[in-house]
Amino acid sequence: MRGWPSRCSTRRPGSSGPVWTLLYIAIGIAGWRVWRLAPRSGAMGLWWLQMALNFLWSPMVFGWHRLDLGLGVIVALLLAILSFIASARRVDRLAAWLFAPYLAWVSFATLLNAALFALNPAAAP
Repeated sequence: MRGWPSRCSTRRPGSSGPVWTLLYIAIGIAGWRVWRLAPRSGAMGLWWLQMALNFLWSPMVFGWHRLDLGLGVIVALLLAILSFIASARRVDRLAAWLFAPYLAWVSFATLLNAALFALNPAAAP
C-alpha cells in the first residue's frame, strides 16, 4: 500500500500492550472456565475460532497491509466473539462476562479498520 502510515496520530505510545495483556488474561480465564465445564461444547469451538481470527488479523493488516481482508477477518472475529458470549452464557456466566471488554476493544478496532479502509480505497488490489 502506498503511503502506509507508520503511526496512528491518535495512538498513545505503549497503550495497546497493557490492554492486550489484560484482555488475553480474561480470554484465557474465560476459555478455561468453559473448557472445565463443557470441553466439547459449541462455546469451546467458538473460543478456538476467535483465537484463530485474532491471531490472523494483525499480520493481515500490519504485515501485508491488506485493510480489505483485515476488515473481513475482524468482522468475522466480532461475530465469533458475540457468538461465544451467547454460547458461553449457557455454560458459565462469568466466562461470558469476561469477554465484554474484549468485545468493546474489537468493536473499536473494527471501526478503525473500516475507517482506514474507507479513507484508503486504493489500498485494496
